[in-house]
Amino acid sequence: MKLKQSLICVVLMLILIPVAIPKPLTFEPRRRSHDALLQDTNANKFHLPVRGVSYSSQGDTENHHQRKLVKFSQNSAGVADGATNKYLHHSPVGTDSLPSITHISGNEAQATSSNAKLLSNILSRKSSFGSFIIDRLKKWLKGLLNVSEWECFVCKAAIGVIQRLFLAGKSESEIMDEMIKLCITFGIEDHRICTAVVPEFKDEFFTVFDKVALDPQEVCGIAFGKECASPYDPLLMWNITLPDTTKPPVVEPTLPPVSAPKMRVLQISDIHFDPLYKEGSNAACSEPLCCRSGTPGLGSSAAGKWGDYRNCDTPLQTLENLFEHLSTNEKFDYILWTGDMPPHDVWNQSRDGQLKLLQQLTDLLLKYFPKTPIYSAIGNHESAPVDSFPPPFITGNLSISWLYNALAASWEHWIPNDTFPDIKKGSYYTLLVKPGFRIVSLNTNYCNNMNMWLLVNMTDPAEELQWLIGVLQAAEDKHEKVHIIGHIPPGINDCLTAWSWNYHKIINRYESTVVAQFFGHTHKDSFEIFYDAKETTRPINVAYISPSVTPYKSTNPGYRIYTIDGDYENSSRMVLDHENYILNLTDANLSGTPKWQREYSAKSAYNMTSLFPADWNNLVKQMKTADQIFNSYYKYYFKSQPQSTQCDPECKKTMICALQTARAQDTSHC
Repeated sequence: MKLKQSLICVVLMLILIPVAIPKPLTFEPRRRSHDALLQDTNANKFHLPVRGVSYSSQGDTENHHQRKLVKFSQNSAGVADGATNKYLHHSPVGTDSLPSITHISGNEAQATSSNAKLLSNILSRKSSFGSFIIDRLKKWLKGLLNVSEWECFVCKAAIGVIQRLFLAGKSESEIMDEMIKLCITFGIEDHRICTAVVPEFKDEFFTVFDKVALDPQEVCGIAFGKECASPYDPLLMWNITLPDTTKPPVVEPTLPPVSAPKMRVLQISDIHFDPLYKEGSNAACSEPLCCRSGTPGLGSSAAGKWGDYRNCDTPLQTLENLFEHLSTNEKFDYILWTGDMPPHDVWNQSRDGQLKLLQQLTDLLLKYFPKTPIYSAIGNHESAPVDSFPPPFITGNLSISWLYNALAASWEHWIPNDTFPDIKKGSYYTLLVKPGFRIVSLNTNYCNNMNMWLLVNMTDPAEELQWLIGVLQAAEDKHEKVHIIGHIPPGINDCLTAWSWNYHKIINRYESTVVAQFFGHTHKDSFEIFYDAKETTRPINVAYISPSVTPYKSTNPGYRIYTIDGDYENSSRMVLDHENYILNLTDANLSGTPKWQREYSAKSAYNMTSLFPADWNNLVKQMKTADQIFNSYYKYYFKSQPQSTQCDPECKKTMICALQTARAQDTSHC
């Protein structure tokens, strides 16, 4: 890796360094004490939630919150930081200054702009030589780096560039123009998408960057984890406060009597309904979402009637066919709806559009399941822009109340009014389904590493985890069993490390109360095993990750039905089995008739006597040595859609590791 970085540094220096190197910009670290941060945010009607939180680092609170902005001239932490230093020596300087960022001197500004035209031409593709060099550089870097390393490189470069533009006093419109150029130059998307998607994040971006003082290492380390960067920020690993109550003795689960009542529960996740899907359109376009317009290119097939394996989401006719099939052929005690309603056209979304889609899907569910309770969790695609979920201290037009209020109105068909205050605060809630049985719905966007608002303050956003502790403690006191539903699985790297580890700590403490967890987000069929903090080889819980309804990307549409210990005194409420169902898109499009079919049952496919945490742990152990068992899991992971590449030993190791990882960025069980 160091050799790669050295080679990249040399190339970047040769390409981006000016003939006459201007004096580097340097400035002092900005001290931001906890009190100062509170004062700063209160002045803008912000309120930082800190109740019940302790800090894992030693020292006083002020030092915990002291953050350097960044000294570019002395930054040697990563290749991309060097790249941004050279890049920004040529950026044209505006006249506006931003009050929350340290001001640079006139001499430095003049030096910074000395070769502005050169880089501006390169970014604008006006210079044929510059365009040639940039294209060659991108191809060379992408060949040298794997996908995650490339994303990390682009992240650091982009953040460094943007921060320098702030410091140079450029106007919002100038910064937006440069961001669009970066998007195009690094090949993130094509010109049309870049020019549309960047303005989507304008308000969020300028508000957040005006309030935080994080360097590229910190921002990208937060977003992509320690493999990208190891940022200095002691507050990243905050600790939640657990009550002093003694954890009850753990009783190993046992199977209920065969004659005991059982529940059937449907989980649908990641619908990604696309109202603009068009049969016969181009399914192999160059944009993030296809099957909407255009004609297929030479040698390429058109979008099918019922969906497509390429970058395409769920057509209306497929969604209605699914709901009709379920309502006609199945009966459920209740339905879990675990987020992500809108399509992947993230460059072309609005608040009104998202709310219209929410209402349309709510109406469809009421039409096909008028008497079935539906318990929902919010996904990361519900907001506009995508992944944008400000904590409650963000008020006014930038707040997320427009969405949370609409969700409360949608969900009121199935849940009681006393849940509305929590929904309107943070889009989480709890309700008692039956005596002794409770469901908790979490907003996992407060652990979402793409939620830019968390850079302002990521310490237990909306006090959600502290609230969860209170709910679980009350449930434990009343001897209730709890199911938790959410969208983003807590163990994947999309979830911020501190939130994930604190959540794991909570599950560990309340392992006798929380008996099942249900998530989505990945579009794949999978699970995560939780292990005890002290007896580190003892499995204590399982998070089920449901397959998606959307085929995006390269999977069949699917859903899952759980058999759960039913409604009787002292029921364990544990999952006894689950069955996955799929729609084979190839067959459906060829025959013209969709057929939803049972793909497999977990107990029979994996020869399991029960689905307790120990059983899943034993299954993972078998996967390591028995290729047949792993190959079955790999097949079901993609919902029986054959993949273009086989899973080699390194792939197998990575996938098995993910099953044993319920804490983000933690490979201790691998």
